[in-house]
Amino acid sequence: MNKHEKINYLELPSKDIAKTKEFFKEVFSWDFEDFGNEYTAFDDGTIKGGFFKSTLHCSMQNGSVLIVFYSSNLEETQNKVEKADGKIINEIFTFPGGRRFHFSDPTGNEYAVWSDLGV
Repeated sequence: MNKHEKINYLELPSKDIAKTKEFFKEVFSWDFEDFGNEYTAFDDGTIKGGFFKSTLHCSMQNGSVLIVFYSSNLEETQNKVEKADGKIINEIFTFPGGRRFHFSDPTGNEYAVWSDLGV
């Protein structure tokens, strides 16, 4: 695969690196590597990125980009998010081509999960 001029890495703010790591390990089985107390890198098996210590957070309301996950079982993923102290921002809704919900991680960053199954 040609890597030239492709998205290679994502960086996101986190108010609490430990909570962020715990959440993404529990819900999405991500791996982490710490670089000091204020930065951790992640690998989700598809893309790599990192979380840096910050008082800010990403949300669509603030004009931020929205990171969207895919799930083959939307309800199961929503339950995992809720059990790991994620907050549901928008319950599951339909749109042309699928269904999705929005959530925030325990430090306030907004994400979405979508599926084309069960429409």
